[in-house]
Formats: sequence, structure tokens, C-alpha cells
Amino acid sequence: MVGEDIGERLAGHWGTDRLHIEPFPGTAGKVRFDPALVLDVLRVMRDELQFAHLAMVAGIDWEKHREVLYALWSDERKQYILLSADIPAEAAHIESASSIYPSANWHEREAWELVGITFDHHPDLRHLLTPDGYKFHPLLRSFKLHEPETLEVKRRDV
Repeated sequence: MVGEDIGERLAGHWGTDRLHIEPFPGTAGKVRFDPALVLDVLRVMRDELQFAHLAMVAGIDWEKHREVLYALWSDERKQYILLSADIPAEAAHIESASSIYPSANWHEREAWELVGITFDHHPDLRHLLTPDGYKFHPLLRSFKLHEPETLEVKRRDV
């Protein structure tokens, strides 16, 4: 269950019309928020609520919309909290968290590359896992396997 202090502090900033707090087993809870609030919510989580470590940023394709999921850890509280924002599939972008949590850098690159979520103002949004110029997002539900591609495999003898 979300700690009362976390829920009250967040509701005190934005009310419950722009974010929704729900229990999530094994964590401090799950906070669903308006994507326009992403940087403000992350700053409050880090600066006021002591969630100093961003452990993960992930993207999920639900076909009609995409979900950006953040997992934050607090050493003081000894617990995780999940943050989630839904964004439209046809305009899948959200502000980059890397200015607040530098560890978001590679996670956001992976979500962009595999799920097609663009992180606005990301310092280095380029391919991490697929070749440069690769145009597909393999974790989208709409991604269809096509004819096999010829890939150059480099070998080194050790």
C-alpha cells in the first residue's frame, strides 16, 4: 500500500485529478500520473520523498497507447515505488528523466529503440541494441517478422 505520507504529499502538490495512487504488492505502491507532470513528479520523489535512485525506465505497448514505467528506490525507506504515465501511441513521447536521474539515459534509449517512445530533450538518443539506421521497434505488438535479413557477423579469435 502506498505510504500515507507519500500519497498525501503527492496529492498536496497536484490533487487526485492529475495522478492516481494505488497499491502494488511488494512496493510502496504505484502512482499513475499525467505525463505532462513527469519532471515535477520525479523531482518531488527525489528531493522530498527520498527516492534517490532510478532503477528502471521501461516502455510497454498496449496497442492504443504506450505506458512509461519508472521504478524508484529509496535507501531511507528501503522500498521501491512505481510511477506510470500513459501516452498516446500515435504521439509516443514524454520528457526525458535524465536531467533528474542520470541513470535514465540508457533505459530511455532502450525504450525508444525497442518500443518507439521518444524522450524529449534526451542528451544522446541513439541506438543501443540494434544497428544504426534500424527503423523498426521490435517490442511493438504491431511488429511483424519479415524475411530474414543478411547480417554481417564479425568473428575474433581469442
